[in-house]
Amino acid sequence: MTTQTPAAPIAKGLEGVIAGETAICKVEQDALIYRGYEIADLAANASFEEVAYLLLVGHKPSAGELKAFEDELKADRDIPAMMHDKLREGAKLITDGAAVPMDVLRTGVSVLAHMDADCQDNSADANLRKSKRLLAKIPTIIGHMQNAIDGRDFVEPDSSLSHAANLLWMMTGEKPSAEAVKVMDVSLVLYAEHDYNASTFTCRVIASTLADLHGAVCGGIAALKGPLHGGANEAAMEMLSEIRKDIGPKNDAAKINAWMQQAFADKRKLMGFGHRVYKNGDHRAPILHALGRKAAEARSDEYVKLFELGEAVQNIMETQKHIFPNVDFPCGMTYFTMGIPVPQYTPIFVASRITGWCAHIMEQHANNRIIRPRVSYTGPDLQKWNG
Repeated sequence: MTTQTPAAPIAKGLEGVIAGETAICKVEQDALIYRGYEIADLAANASFEEVAYLLLVGHKPSAGELKAFEDELKADRDIPAMMHDKLREGAKLITDGAAVPMDVLRTGVSVLAHMDADCQDNSADANLRKSKRLLAKIPTIIGHMQNAIDGRDFVEPDSSLSHAANLLWMMTGEKPSAEAVKVMDVSLVLYAEHDYNASTFTCRVIASTLADLHGAVCGGIAALKGPLHGGANEAAMEMLSEIRKDIGPKNDAAKINAWMQQAFADKRKLMGFGHRVYKNGDHRAPILHALGRKAAEARSDEYVKLFELGEAVQNIMETQKHIFPNVDFPCGMTYFTMGIPVPQYTPIFVASRITGWCAHIMEQHANNRIIRPRVSYTGPDLQKWNG
């Protein structure tokens, strides 16, 4: 006799299931809140470092706390010299098509674990120290990786620069403009946290086994890589590039509409649109769109035309399908306008989301119960092996 799994509602993809409690973030139709502060307020008035402190430590920093936090991050930006050759090897794999930057970044974080004296210590103090070190070092991994891909010498971290400015500096070897820093800083704020999204939930599942923080973060990076999650910003930009190639240099409304109708007929998934929670639009998308559009207008008509193409696509999706853009759609256009290589969009996401991941890992470790859901069995009935 087959033992029956207890009957329970099945929510594919865990849609609508409340899987836990958190004091870190609230995602609702009408608001995105980090520890009591709404995202538009943070984007307009807080630096990324302030938001990182808020998420990791749990409260808005005082001026003294912020200065100490910034100094600590700047002092921890260097990575071990033995990682340099690993990053050059990773860059060659990327160039050869055998890997992508997210693979190399995941490996880089794993290597850092072996050289962190706190790696196996899951205490609150040790986890916070590890979180700060990863926050500081991830931009260095990204920058060195991009320098190696471009065939340049590694650019060293600049302690005079903010987290956002240093990230841009390390990738290019050029001091970014104040406008570019502002756009990057706000994008990092917008991407920092988003409750039980796929990568954060992955981190919490791993942490719930009492695995170490580095291991949980590596799982988060692996989950974020997918085009249905963090990789959507890259996929959105690739989609716009495909439309541009197909319709030509002009934003001909009829051609754009024809392209979209064919995509609908083919039941193609258009990246950068739709969200499991935000059915009426992602609160972050218009914030980043406005900043990106302004940056495009300051650069050239080429980038303005990109945003005009994106706006045409967005209008068709909203009016004909009632599907709204998520933050990944304007992110793709914005980072492209800033000259950032498309394959680095998702690693930059990691440079921000590491704060949310680590906050959740620490919260999980502080009040842990292993995450172990049930499943509804649909296989064959019980039978004899030698029957």
